[in-house]
Amino acid sequence: MSLVDFVVVVLVVASFLCLYRIGRGPTVPDRIVAIDTLGTLIVGFCVVMTLATGKDYYINIAIAWALLSFIGTLALAKYLEGRPYHD
Repeated sequence: MSLVDFVVVVLVVASFLCLYRIGRGPTVPDRIVAIDTLGTLIVGFCVVMTLATGKDYYINIAIAWALLSFIGTLALAKYLEGRPYHD
């Protein structure tokens, strides 16, 4: 088992844990953090794909995904800022 295979397995397990937290999160902030973490894991997948295939366009995808994920998290935080806290 190579290092790339091991990293992919770790990223898949972490992704499933994030999906579980998104579905079963007790609060909305927990779900938002899990969605943001899932976006970071997707960036990690793109980096691993770049290392595994040698194609550099995965890095461009990773940069775009990171920017969109960051903007999305800011938008959700701003939206939830005005709402009362509910469980």
